[in-house]
Amino acid sequence: MKRIIAFAGSNSKNSINKHLAIYASSLVDGVAIEILDLNDFDLPLYGIDLEKENGIPEDAHKFLNLIKASDGIILSLAEHNGAYSTAFKNLFDWMSRIEGKTFMGKPMLLMATSPGGRGGASVLQIAQDRFPRHDANIVAVFSLPNFGANFSEGKIVNSELDAELKSKVEKFQAAL
Repeated sequence: MKRIIAFAGSNSKNSINKHLAIYASSLVDGVAIEILDLNDFDLPLYGIDLEKENGIPEDAHKFLNLIKASDGIILSLAEHNGAYSTAFKNLFDWMSRIEGKTFMGKPMLLMATSPGGRGGASVLQIAQDRFPRHDANIVAVFSLPNFGANFSEGKIVNSELDAELKSKVEKFQAAL
């Protein structure tokens, strides 16, 4: 059985991006799904001096090994001031010190949501530019605007946006 990981690029305890990642992963048929939470990976703020003094934290290795062991990645990025959240960027920085090709060519469904009308468009643009340089195989991208109006009770309630996500999940599943 294929195995996918799904997570939000956020450390918010009630992350709207985690809700979206969980929903999207539930639409993938016939796979084992592991939902990850950045809060379960204790990583100090990356710095070269810290790395030289203490090495790379075990939790960075653990997260990277979860990517390696997966057949696909569902990632929904939080957007903070137009970019990645600090929690995600820190994890990404630590992992890239272990393996520059962080995403291992795994098929990726890349998403973002936000309370606003742009749905994390800025962070998606950054990720679409950056992630392929780290061997991300982005097979589909989805943006959910106005999370509060379009997502309720664990699913997308706007039928057009829900259909769009489902078509993106189909592309992701076909790439597994």
